[in-house]
Amino acid sequence: MVQEKQGAVTLPTAPVGAPRGLLWARAAAAALGGLLVFLAFPPLSWWLCAPLGITLIVLSLYGTRPRRAAWLGYLAALVFLLPALAWVRPIGVDAWIGLVAVESLFYAAMAAPAALVFRLPAWPLWFGALWVAMEWARGLFPVGGFPWARVAFSQGESLFTGYAALGGVPLVSFAVTVSGALLAYAVLQPRRVVPMALALAIPLLTFAVPRPGDEGRTVNIGIVQGNVPGEGMNPLGDEPAIVLRNHANGTHALAKAAREGTLLKPDVVVLPENSTDIDPYRDATARKIIDDSVKDVGVPTLVGAVVAIGDANRATRSLVWDPVKGPGAYYDKQQLVPFGEYTPFKEIFLALFERANLVGRQSVPGDKPGALRMGPVTVGAVNCYEVAYDWVVRQTVRAGGTPLVVQTNNATYALSNLPPQQLAMSQLRAVEHNRAIVTAATTGISAYVTPEGKVAWQTKERVAAMNVVQVPVRTQTTIATRMGAAPEWALILIGAAAIGVAVWRRRGEGR
Repeated sequence: MVQEKQGAVTLPTAPVGAPRGLLWARAAAAALGGLLVFLAFPPLSWWLCAPLGITLIVLSLYGTRPRRAAWLGYLAALVFLLPALAWVRPIGVDAWIGLVAVESLFYAAMAAPAALVFRLPAWPLWFGALWVAMEWARGLFPVGGFPWARVAFSQGESLFTGYAALGGVPLVSFAVTVSGALLAYAVLQPRRVVPMALALAIPLLTFAVPRPGDEGRTVNIGIVQGNVPGEGMNPLGDEPAIVLRNHANGTHALAKAAREGTLLKPDVVVLPENSTDIDPYRDATARKIIDDSVKDVGVPTLVGAVVAIGDANRATRSLVWDPVKGPGAYYDKQQLVPFGEYTPFKEIFLALFERANLVGRQSVPGDKPGALRMGPVTVGAVNCYEVAYDWVVRQTVRAGGTPLVVQTNNATYALSNLPPQQLAMSQLRAVEHNRAIVTAATTGISAYVTPEGKVAWQTKERVAAMNVVQVPVRTQTTIATRMGAAPEWALILIGAAAIGVAVWRRRGEGR
């Protein structure tokens, strides 16, 4: 075993011919670290496992060469992402495995330069910056990115959550990763008190993050979860309009309960994404069913519909339906789901894969944020998949949306780990932007999250449910909302600079 002295830390390297037992130990640490990170995610939500998992991943990488570090990073990612993204299986096992295989490449690409960055002083900070850069890249590439399973999304309600109000989701990921790396630093060097104390201090410092308070204003929001007859790849069933009728009947039931006093009288009502499986612009019967239910409840209602755009395209729409004027303002989903709502490189994929034809009409994205005036408030409409994307939620809040409304259709993934993961994202977004969030889902989980990130009410899955919740209306913004993507870009640049310095020093040592 060769040792190189780097400041206060002894850096072990793994030269060619290193004992096989050491390599197996590194692989075991990487795999166990990936498993611990998974355990931090919903539905288990053992949030403390995230920094502990990072600790083991760092220990597996520390002292290796870049190529071996890449393989260890890939292994850790596989063990983490295979169960974390198990909700993809209803689409197909091949889609699940393929997605995990591609996403794991980002972790390998992060681990390789990390092996060099570990040679620098204060390397836990630079490693945290590299992790944030990796998650940023995952959210962009390929085909619009896939930011699901960012380590911050395991912290829906934890000691790290408060950092969201300061620097958004990227800062939460950074804090968790640095805390875990500091624990690894404490293991690797004899003077352990300081790094251990810093690792423990990071989550406690969130209590010092400034957070806006209550403003004394509320709105009553009705939520209808109508349920659907099918499951898997055919969640809406074979009988047309049954999903529409389920949600219309739920709206009638909510109206009756409000008149009888068993529920609060709503100011607005929210239905889920795909709450009508028939285009109300083109079908008179669907239009009448919706109109009758909205007239019955007597307040503006946000309807989720997939509507035709011309003869070849469609849009996933959040549509404000007024009890007097009918359909009016709307928000069209901007961040579309590849292979679910549109087919990227469709000339290739439609020719090679029959399943790609299931997309049908190609969705087109909207071009404006979802700030929609409804009765006494301007709600911020966010559509399902979009809650994972920082920019979509941020621009909706900046456009005046308060409270936020997440309309979602998780019927294909019912009873998987997707609905609780998505709810944890809403918890983090609520803290990030000081906004209450109401989620309306076709099959669950419908919920109300306070601006402090607490789940105040939620439904079970695959049942019809309804409620009226009293929600605070907040207009003050957090530091995170005002700063936008600046903290993330700062961390990305820091990570890039650390790689540059590490490479330069390595070349200097070689000379």
